[in-house]
Amino acid sequence: DNLKGNKVVPPPNTVRIDGDDPYLVVAADKGTATFSDIANSVSMAYGFWLGDAFASGGSAGYDHKKMGITARGGWESVKRHFREMDFNCQKQDFTVIGVGDMSGDVFGNGMLLSPHIRLIGAFNHMHIFIDPEPDAASTIVERKRLFKLPRSSWTDYDASLISKGGGIFERSAKSIELSEEIRKRFAIGKTSVTPNELIGILLRAKTDLLWFGGIGTYIKATSESHLEVGDRANDAIRINAAELNARIIGEGANLGVTQRARVEAALGGVRLYADSIDNSAGVDCSDHEVNIKILIDQVVARGDLTPKQRNALLAKMTSEIGLQVLVDNYRQTQAINMILFDPMGVFDNQVRLMRMLEKIGRLNRTVEFLPDDETLIERAATKTGLTGPEIAVLMSYAKIWVND
Repeated sequence: DNLKGNKVVPPPNTVRIDGDDPYLVVAADKGTATFSDIANSVSMAYGFWLGDAFASGGSAGYDHKKMGITARGGWESVKRHFREMDFNCQKQDFTVIGVGDMSGDVFGNGMLLSPHIRLIGAFNHMHIFIDPEPDAASTIVERKRLFKLPRSSWTDYDASLISKGGGIFERSAKSIELSEEIRKRFAIGKTSVTPNELIGILLRAKTDLLWFGGIGTYIKATSESHLEVGDRANDAIRINAAELNARIIGEGANLGVTQRARVEAALGGVRLYADSIDNSAGVDCSDHEVNIKILIDQVVARGDLTPKQRNALLAKMTSEIGLQVLVDNYRQTQAINMILFDPMGVFDNQVRLMRMLEKIGRLNRTVEFLPDDETLIERAATKTGLTGPEIAVLMSYAKIWVND
């Protein structure tokens, strides 16, 4: 349906079974700016009331990659995990293994967010990058260069900056000869491995942070089959949550870890939330943009602001919007951690909330991988409350219920 002023105008020659519903926005997921502009031009050609607020991130919207907003939101999670370990990742060196490359929005922006990142390994669909003893100061400069280089890949990385024994390897190679330095860094007994074996070694490696920026599901629960994961392309390299040796997982990308695996990892002492928490900043930024455009367009319609002035105003607000979005990420993780601080103090309430939501048909625990009654009795007996990933899901349901 459309809106003309405050009046809802249904589409002509259409039988409507539902009520009035003039609100529809779309997210153009790949190449956002280009596709958003196309979607918005269609919206305007039809005289749809949202105009160019129909698809966020167009040329008169907020460019997520330029703002680095999704990665910066995820980094709020990472910083909080480190703070809980009494460690300042903005002032102290730490090791990272990553999934992605510097041309990607979330991986690229993420790997520039601290001058103390020591990226010891990373992989994408084509290459495996290994730097056994990286120098944080010089490597961030090189990553910045790659990020700015259009369509860069790991092979564009200046090999002279890679520490002794490191290198960039093709995933299409039959086997990879391992230097003494790589073997020592990752405690590998063999002198040569296949590319898939090497990726498996990286995913199992001892590291402070495992940062997801690429596409694919790389960690499953021990109880899950590869078939249940539903990502055939990565069956050969996927590992079980029990094999993880990372202290923290940052999910800049979606579905890097299955929900069951998140819970298993959290119970095993890994610090993580969920992709819906870590990478929510992009969607949050779009929400801000759409709402601001709806508001300001009323002023434009009255003639108190020209479209050109409106666009200038939107651009001027970029850093403030970014800040508002990051405050959401900061508070969201704070709320989860306050619950984690006293898990048994709120456990009964959480159980009652889940049962109440189930009773009114608002929640299906099986679908959301929340603990069944038997598991809850076990958790109560061992004084193990809900994990961060479980709290993240339950909190979302609680918010929807409170909002309604």
